[in-house]
Amino acid sequence: MSSTDAATTGSGKDEPVIQVAIVSGLSGAGRSTAAKCLEDMGWFVVDNLPPELISTMVDLGSRTSGDVTRIAIVLDVRSRAFTEDLAAVIKDLDAKGYRPRVLFLEAGDAALIRRYEANRRKHPLQGSGRLADGVAAERAVLEPLRQEADVVVDTSELSVHQLRAEVERAFGHSSPERKASMTVVSFGFKYGLPLDADLVIDMRFLPNPHWIPELRDHTGLEQEVSDYVLSQEGATEFLDRYVELIDLISGGYRREGKRYLTLAVGCTGGKHRSVAVAEELKRRLNADTLTVQVVHRDLGRE
Repeated sequence: MSSTDAATTGSGKDEPVIQVAIVSGLSGAGRSTAAKCLEDMGWFVVDNLPPELISTMVDLGSRTSGDVTRIAIVLDVRSRAFTEDLAAVIKDLDAKGYRPRVLFLEAGDAALIRRYEANRRKHPLQGSGRLADGVAAERAVLEPLRQEADVVVDTSELSVHQLRAEVERAFGHSSPERKASMTVVSFGFKYGLPLDADLVIDMRFLPNPHWIPELRDHTGLEQEVSDYVLSQEGATEFLDRYVELIDLISGGYRREGKRYLTLAVGCTGGKHRSVAVAEELKRRLNADTLTVQVVHRDLGRE
């Protein structure tokens, strides 16, 4: 089945480009992981939409003035009249100028049974029979779709990170150098640690501008405070080494499929040292591989 990455409507007008993906496959083969990956990549994901509503959903997406440009529909055998209806839907979308790409996820019987037993779940087609019977029945129902799929991924031996990489290769940026996002949060230890922090650094080893009368009422966003903090012994050396560490860690996170990192920078009150260092880290970090934003959680609380 040939495919294109995008299609326009058949009206001939300059309408927004819409990419359509259909994600299906065997229960337990990783549909949820694939769906989350597509969502992280900016796709509008709809789970278990009845096949007869897919064309309507895509038509609505084409009318959003570019707000929705990529739609992924996740389907499984809970959608009744699954194979016949879906084949008709794909044909209809193709005729309208939308060429959906079909991702089919599968795994060996042993892997699927092991996953179901680990989660103590019942297979949707198992009925009163054995788990293996449900797997076999679903495989038979989905075989026509598998034969027509654009991308077939066997997840038997794949980790979650490896599956995400396969989805990214098929539907998005496949390079391991794809940008990760980092949020640098300045905070005050007296108000507690940020609960979502992946990494925490403590800037209380630097002198506190609070004890400098002419700096006390200012913040780390102001040049005089920033200059004072960054000129202290050890500040520059610390930043040099920590930026190298962040580059190393963020590279490893990208390879493992983690695209979001929160770095918390703390001082006593979250007003001077942590704010100045957070801003300096944003300035120094490699914009080629990281998208960095800064949040000053506790600034203004004193």
